[in-house]
Amino acid sequence: MRKLIFSILLGTSISSFAQKINFKKIDSIITSKINEKDPSLMVGIVKNGNIIYEKYRGLSNLQDQVSADKNTRSNIASTAKQFTALMILQLSLEEKLSLEDDIKKYLPTFYTKVKEKIKIRHLINHTSGIRDFYDLMSIQQNPWWSQEGLDNDDALELLEKQEDLAFIPGSRYLYSNSGYTILTKIISKVSGKKFHEFSKNFFRELGMNNTSFLENYMYVIPNQAQPYSDWGDGLWQQYPMITNLYGDGFLFTTLKDQLLFEQAVQNAKKNHNILLIDSQKPIKNSEIKTYGFGLELENRLNRTSIHHSGGTGSYHSQMARYPNEKLTIFVMSNNSRLCSGAIADEIALELLPKSEETSQYDKRIKDDSSINFAEKIIGQYRSPGEYLIRIESKNDKVLWRNGNNNPIELLRENNMFKMKRNPKLKVGFYKEKLLLFYPSGKTLEYKKIPFNEPSLSDLEGFAGEYYSEELNVNFEIKLIQENNLLMSRSKWKKDQEIEILNRNELLIGDFILKIQRDQFNRVTGILLTTNRVLNNKFIKKTNLKFQPRVATENGSIQVTTIGSRSGESSQILLTKNYSNGNEIWSQQFGGKSYDKASSIITTKNGYLIIGSTSSYGNGNYDMFVIKTDKKGKKIWQNTYGGFYNEYGYSAEKRKKGFLIKGTQQKCSSNTDVFNRTCTTNVWFVSIDENGKELSNKVLEEVK
Repeated sequence: MRKLIFSILLGTSISSFAQKINFKKIDSIITSKINEKDPSLMVGIVKNGNIIYEKYRGLSNLQDQVSADKNTRSNIASTAKQFTALMILQLSLEEKLSLEDDIKKYLPTFYTKVKEKIKIRHLINHTSGIRDFYDLMSIQQNPWWSQEGLDNDDALELLEKQEDLAFIPGSRYLYSNSGYTILTKIISKVSGKKFHEFSKNFFRELGMNNTSFLENYMYVIPNQAQPYSDWGDGLWQQYPMITNLYGDGFLFTTLKDQLLFEQAVQNAKKNHNILLIDSQKPIKNSEIKTYGFGLELENRLNRTSIHHSGGTGSYHSQMARYPNEKLTIFVMSNNSRLCSGAIADEIALELLPKSEETSQYDKRIKDDSSINFAEKIIGQYRSPGEYLIRIESKNDKVLWRNGNNNPIELLRENNMFKMKRNPKLKVGFYKEKLLLFYPSGKTLEYKKIPFNEPSLSDLEGFAGEYYSEELNVNFEIKLIQENNLLMSRSKWKKDQEIEILNRNELLIGDFILKIQRDQFNRVTGILLTTNRVLNNKFIKKTNLKFQPRVATENGSIQVTTIGSRSGESSQILLTKNYSNGNEIWSQQFGGKSYDKASSIITTKNGYLIIGSTSSYGNGNYDMFVIKTDKKGKKIWQNTYGGFYNEYGYSAEKRKKGFLIKGTQQKCSSNTDVFNRTCTTNVWFVSIDENGKELSNKVLEEVK
């Protein structure tokens, strides 16, 4: 077992650097943000291993007019993740667990159907594929902030019901609070102590005696800063915090404790503190290098930085370390009007050595020949992460649309475009791709995808009820007036309109709905994506609503037209189903062109399917009739009609066979077809039991 060294330099001597700081300027930045009677803002700075600045402004409690000071405890939200990760790292260094361990070693009932290992390190750096439980609760229409007494056990119970992941562990990054909630359970399992007991000892060893995770929102927290929000009317209201969550956030601490910790981080190498040294690096064997032990490892203000922010209700915080400059800025507040990150950056720019920001764009941004404006740039583009971007044109403006977000205007700049809201972001179009250029040199590529406009048959296929067993959530998609889709949910006051992005993707509010189909191209389910939840599976409960059917003793027989994935052909599908819509068997009919079903009737020993075909017959479309036995096996099929178009719609049983009802197109020549001057007539065809035509008759012209 490796011995860990916890050492905090408590000295607060002012370095020579500190003597050069314009503290009045920093004071003025802080005082400009709030009045003394507003909810508080607390700012601290550590430089060269010393605390050089602390500032407390405003009130921690408006009701009692209590001013914030060094004893004030505020909730730093997700900035607390580094401490949960630090506890895991400590257990790893003590060889009580391995970061490569599968979480099922400690939680064997979790994700039992997932074949891949979900490693502890995947939880730490948000690459596990486990969906965020906060967003899962929102999908359930039961948001976390409305549940009194909600705790980690409740969150874990929900996660335990989830059967699959958003993606293969380690394959991508997606921020998820769930990972840190699971980590608290693993810490308890490995240490043999309750998490709160273990974490209190941990903070004590760090010298952070006024820091602890939330246990119960009803417990008194000494010197607690109350959270306050302004809902737009200029009046302060206390934000209700009624949950008992912890580990992913909900850490109550003082600015002083955080600055003492930042001292320890800056002095870690000098004090040979292995734990703190390792915690500032990317996780060993990690597939990503931009997020480590509860810390973001990406540049900030164009400088090497280690940082993290947090926000819960009206509480928020920002920690920003600049290791090359041995500088840390920590900001925390209980005031919803403020932005801790922006304040930390403004102060940092006063302290960091002045440098000109240099842009290092992808070299393709300078290549005029790479951008071909002759290509149509309007359309839909998909990112490697499966996000859909739409480029639209409206009132001579080119617009960028991401999901349901407000459109952003793209301004022409030489051979490409720039974002109106952020001119540093450049957009180019090259070989059926959209290229998004960042000043850092990073480039995202979006592949142009064809717009597959859904047919009426597609819209009918979308309609139905959908259910997630993992979430115990259902919703219904309704088809209105043949071209409008609405979503209905139990707690919604009224149905909401669905935006059709393409044949396989719908949008409603924050929900992106990806259509799932079977081998027959029928809609079988939807993958729902919102915020930090990807591809949450909803199964379609029934496919029966818009499909002709006849009742059976335990369900129904239905017939429908199914299109090929290419859209270049269609066939007829006959299925037998239980009353709940679950399929018993299926049979498929048709050729290499277009075959369509219109109706079905029951016969003495089977079924009769009526429709039309361009795969068989005498040319164009012909009336199409198929006779099957009770198990759907074809007995015979036949076509009726001439060179032009005949369509079958329905049938009646007669003494000597069947009467088939449809329409016949009457044309004098192909010219009439091309000029659309043919007439259409109601057409009846009499057939015997074996499909032989007995007679046909034109009834009347259809106007």
